[in-house]
Amino acid sequence: MSNDNTKASDNVEKHFFRASTADFKKIPGSPIAYWVSDKVRQLFNTGLKIGEISDVKTGMATSDNERFLRYWHEIKFQDISFQTTNTEETKCITMKWYPYNKGGGFKKWYGNSEYVVNWKNDGAEVKQWVVSNPSDPNTNHWSRRIVNTEFFFHESLTWGEITSSSPSFRYLPRGFVIGNKGPGIFHNELNINLLSYLNSKIVLDILSIFNPTLTFNIGSIAALPLPGSNYLSKTKDWIENLINLSRSDWNAYELSWDFISLPLLDPDYRQLTLNATFGKLRTHWQQITQEMQRLEQENNRIFIDAYGLQDELTSEVSLKEITLTCNPHYRYGNNKTEAELEALLLADTLKEFISYAVGCMFGRYALEKPGLILANQGETIEDYYKKLQDPQNKLLNISVDSCSFVVQKPDVLFPADDDNVIPMLDGDWFTDDVTERFGQFLKVTFGDAHYEENLKFIEQALGKDIRKYFLKDFYTDHLKRYKKRPIYWLFSSPKGTFNALIYMHRYRPDTVSVVLNDYLREFRTKLSAHKNHLEAVSISSNASAGEKTKALKDIENHRKMIDELDVYEREVLYPLATEQIEIDLDDGVKVNYQKFGEALKKIPGLAAKEG
Repeated sequence: MSNDNTKASDNVEKHFFRASTADFKKIPGSPIAYWVSDKVRQLFNTGLKIGEISDVKTGMATSDNERFLRYWHEIKFQDISFQTTNTEETKCITMKWYPYNKGGGFKKWYGNSEYVVNWKNDGAEVKQWVVSNPSDPNTNHWSRRIVNTEFFFHESLTWGEITSSSPSFRYLPRGFVIGNKGPGIFHNELNINLLSYLNSKIVLDILSIFNPTLTFNIGSIAALPLPGSNYLSKTKDWIENLINLSRSDWNAYELSWDFISLPLLDPDYRQLTLNATFGKLRTHWQQITQEMQRLEQENNRIFIDAYGLQDELTSEVSLKEITLTCNPHYRYGNNKTEAELEALLLADTLKEFISYAVGCMFGRYALEKPGLILANQGETIEDYYKKLQDPQNKLLNISVDSCSFVVQKPDVLFPADDDNVIPMLDGDWFTDDVTERFGQFLKVTFGDAHYEENLKFIEQALGKDIRKYFLKDFYTDHLKRYKKRPIYWLFSSPKGTFNALIYMHRYRPDTVSVVLNDYLREFRTKLSAHKNHLEAVSISSNASAGEKTKALKDIENHRKMIDELDVYEREVLYPLATEQIEIDLDDGVKVNYQKFGEALKKIPGLAAKEG
């Protein structure tokens, strides 16, 4: 009996934590964190706190994000200032838009730079709006909502205040306005090495004490114990590497304003086939993911050893915590097999290839020149060729299949579409149909010799032929990639018989007329001619019974398609063409897209009010 009592007493002891109120007071805010070990508590008794040597500051709340915030790709690229160093400069320049740090999801080291804010003339419009439309009746001055402007545009370390996962810290270069959900750590001589500590498991463990609700406010970050400078100095060998690896990964995708070109088209990975090229690129991605994992684990080890927490924390970092977009474990989640992850990554990489090809069709990009080409309002095909001209009057060169093709300007290997309208139809009715043009792009970039093999590789990865992908999936993928703020707009008849893409940055008031006259009506004329041919087949004595039956069925389908186009023209497209609608990219996609009503493919949720 006594032995049983002893065992019961031992079990009870194992489920109790002993801590005094004095122990809790060692931790800022005195949270009732009874499970915290003595060693972790001691961290708060040694040295300084981050907030004692740095300014940890939140930024502005616009009071109306729909009015003052945009994704950078929605507006005129030339109207964004990336080099501003203080708010006074904005009074002297004409640019309206400035990079805005909104926080964002789980992304370590670098990235989540997607938004711009209207801060023209030191934020005159947003300041006036805050005062005129206060969310708080006590707001009688803009500074009640827009705070710490003296820190705007300064280099900092940042994080997302609200997250659905672990906190993640990033380097934020100069040039950003900081938001109320994207705060910053500022210091006169910013010690980048501090980022290695912030992204360590020790900080993650400490913040779990402060913030069980996954809200990481500036008070929690300011209260973090500061490690000794000798520990930070040990991380200098890899911190810049971690930032640069993350920066390169972020910039490898269209959603970065520093995007240059696709990794698939990088000469370092170019092979004879698209399959082999992807294989070499995938090997590179695995290597940098593994290198980043190694560096992060070494980073954890330094701080765990420094504070003697080997018994409480492990330095291991799982692949899902390596926040590179090229890492499928992070990109797609953890509940998939390796085969599923690889299939998703391959399909998305080829969808990005297709998206880039469409960008080249519209002149947003060009094979001969890195980065954005046409990205400002109303730019024309003439602007495109001017931008591709070599300022030193040299020839343009590009390598394809290890051969050097030399072209005389303004001729280019894959020229942009002249009229900014690219039909997307079920059949090769136009020579500039998106499927036809994609085939040309594939031949230009990877050569004629392996064209069929490369196209088959793409279609197998997509799970359907390329025309079906464009008709069924391309625009859905485009909306997802550009977060329901598409840069390519889809004119589409009610049942999708007629579809045509335009690029909003090249839109002009006569663009709808071009869609109507040169494409919709031309397509209907071709359908009518083909219907007449089918009618002839249906009564021809030379046609078989099977051919006649098929012809009769196709005649009925063509009749329905023509009726659909008639209604679309009469009720939607013709009235719209007569309006000669003007758009202003500063208003953003949400306002401009809805001006075209039923002429454009509906975007679910676009009309909803945003928070």
